[in-house]
Amino acid sequence: MTEIQGAGVALVTPFNADGSVDFETLGNLIEFQIEEGMNYLVSLGTTGETATLSSEEKKKIWKFTKDKVNGRVPLVAGIGGNHTQEIVEAIKNFDTDGYCAILSVSPYYNKPTQEGIYQHYKAVAEASKLPVILYNVPGRTGSNMTAQTTLRLANDFENIVAIKEASGNFAQFSEILRDKPADFLLISGDDPATLPMMALGAVGIISVIGNAYPKYVSTLARLCAEGNYVEARPIHNKLLQITDLCFVESNPCGVKYILQELGFGKDYVRLPLVPISSNTQQKIKEEIVNL
Repeated sequence: MTEIQGAGVALVTPFNADGSVDFETLGNLIEFQIEEGMNYLVSLGTTGETATLSSEEKKKIWKFTKDKVNGRVPLVAGIGGNHTQEIVEAIKNFDTDGYCAILSVSPYYNKPTQEGIYQHYKAVAEASKLPVILYNVPGRTGSNMTAQTTLRLANDFENIVAIKEASGNFAQFSEILRDKPADFLLISGDDPATLPMMALGAVGIISVIGNAYPKYVSTLARLCAEGNYVEARPIHNKLLQITDLCFVESNPCGVKYILQELGFGKDYVRLPLVPISSNTQQKIKEEIVNL
């Protein structure tokens, strides 16, 4: 799966003032990502506010993104949630044309046991015509998928090819890397962890801050892949503060505000999210100037 190595970005979903999808800005953002060196794009990951989109809106966004990209870079579709049968049906009905893999978040809110997580992904893998990327983000789902569960899935299903790991647990990362099948990939799901994770053996990042700074993120991933950590460190350090500010208030509110300041649409989000506070806005403006 060379398509999902290097720098990927979890695209935001821009909105208009009336709450409708802003396809013009989405198109401009896609062009920006490709021009600035992103290796692949993730359409409708959780950063895309998928929990607030209807099934029809998702279909339109996936098709628009595929048509806009037109095969220039690989595409991954985010299809995940906490209703297993609903996700299975969505995957079965997904038009795979133009997409190379599915990114599926571990079930949130339900707080399933490890066996429940395993059975959920078993159903996903059996339903999917495309390779599947697991996504572990316990800070948002309320439960951690352990290394043992990840390894069990990686060994049991050939089409489960990677995990986007955002647990922040380096012991867990190390266990996965030590015991995984040779062709199973570890991907950073947390921008500040990209450099140290790639030093351990991760193959790249699915980034949030890459929406606004794709050149920095793509260069960082390339340098790390080359083993050139001396040159990668200044970029890593440069992105720390702006990334931290993105998550002071709920994602993707922070990165949408940065995009607005950089000329990519407005920072509209859908309830229950609201735009970031004026205090955080000011801090972000100052950091944009520093960058």
